[in-house]
Amino acid sequence: MFRYLFVLLFFSGLPYNIYSQVFPKENSKLNYRLIGFNFPSVKHASKYTIEIASGNYDNEAMFKKNSIKIIAGKDNRIIGEVPSFGSTYTWQYHYFIHQKQVSSILYHFNTLSILEVDTNNIRLRILKQAEKYQDAYVFLDGNRILYDMKGNPVWFLPDIEGLINEKTLIRDLKSTPAQTITLLIVNPAFTKIFEINYNGAILWKGPDNGIVSGDSIEHYHHELTRLSNGNYMVLGTENVSYAPVPVGDSMSIFFEGRNRGSNRTNNFRTMPFGTLIEYNKKGDIVWSWKSSRYFKESDIYYHLKPFLRNDIDVHDNSFFFDEKKQAIYVSFRNISRVIKIKYPEGTVTDVYGERFRKGIPEKRNELFTGQHSIRSSDKGYLYLINNNTEIAGLPAIIIAKEPDSPGHNLSKIWEYDYTIDSVQTTFTEAFPFLSGGNVIELPDQSIFASMPGLSKVFIVNRKKKILWEALPEKWNPTLKKWEFISQYRANIIISRAAMEQLIWNSEFVNDGKTK
Repeated sequence: MFRYLFVLLFFSGLPYNIYSQVFPKENSKLNYRLIGFNFPSVKHASKYTIEIASGNYDNEAMFKKNSIKIIAGKDNRIIGEVPSFGSTYTWQYHYFIHQKQVSSILYHFNTLSILEVDTNNIRLRILKQAEKYQDAYVFLDGNRILYDMKGNPVWFLPDIEGLINEKTLIRDLKSTPAQTITLLIVNPAFTKIFEINYNGAILWKGPDNGIVSGDSIEHYHHELTRLSNGNYMVLGTENVSYAPVPVGDSMSIFFEGRNRGSNRTNNFRTMPFGTLIEYNKKGDIVWSWKSSRYFKESDIYYHLKPFLRNDIDVHDNSFFFDEKKQAIYVSFRNISRVIKIKYPEGTVTDVYGERFRKGIPEKRNELFTGQHSIRSSDKGYLYLINNNTEIAGLPAIIIAKEPDSPGHNLSKIWEYDYTIDSVQTTFTEAFPFLSGGNVIELPDQSIFASMPGLSKVFIVNRKKKILWEALPEKWNPTLKKWEFISQYRANIIISRAAMEQLIWNSEFVNDGKTK
């Protein structure tokens, strides 16, 4: 009796402070099952626990009857997982002083639900259980979901600014070193870029004002990266006029800005060229780079397609900023080329891939074609996906060493061929492994990868042993079978500790002070 009287007096005396220091906030609607429970610390408390019941209760006896778990912790922050999305829960925290338990009032929250978290419709099928990184988590942007390594959805991307619908594509959904989440929302008319926290609150968004592109918007695409200095770097597009038909030997007639002659209307067409933009927290542009400036003076003029036309496609599909080297690598898929840019000067210091020369027939780049996801490893090697677009075969992961001096090509030091083992689907010789997919080096130098087109995700070590493997699938009710779901990229949170940092770096209250 004394215990309950003490609790009643304690909580009734400070109702505002108690509620303001508790998370989940009363009647919260959560887009995740893995929850950070935060509550006031108590002096001299030797132990804390939280207790969770399935359902909504204001009666202590009913709460105890429907209790589903008790989780212990050393302090007033405890992470707990509830069983399902689309459910209501009641919870309570306890602390112990001199081995006596004191209990809080009852609190309530709901977990939201979307189609993608219903594993009867969409699932991440585990092909091989994790031998390592068992406590990691995987983002699938095509699914909008964060999964544990057993294929259980634990978080989903909520609707942001009303932009997410059935026509929306989510790209490059990933956590950052700042324990936040970045992503691109791709709609038919535009692409928006965001940084959010675990709860889905917007922390930053790209201004998309067209200052670099010269258009009304920046035409963001493919990749958004938060840098170590807190700035953001993203790929965009500018539309530039160029001459698709060679008229002479001079590069000066290649671009509109250098031609004011009478043949301008007949010889020029609009072509998208890549941009790379760095923003600060305020949304100001602090640095930018345009691929059109590089290509104006490059050998691309001699890259001839059938009918001797310069129908070039210099689509850039990934970049990596190596901050140690102060170098940026940009991948141009359709000309099978990677260039190295000195930062912040913006000058191209090296070119990897075939160089085109006047009067010399082109030959296929022997190292990679149609590549994707260029990256630099901790040891300074480059690695990427070789899509093998010019030969019949599956894609491969390539690790290569840069030359000691400019003007030479990369040298391959490791390769892993993708497989379609254990995949129950029909393939043809022309299966399009042309887009999507990515590779990430893990702390032990294993590679986390997603497969282009098919989107199988896996971890492979340097001895080429698969450490974990899974396939995203969707149930087809008409054909009554599971079919794979195409993804743009997959990303990984490498450990439970890293996951907890993401959870706590949100709008919680820590020891009575807002973080």
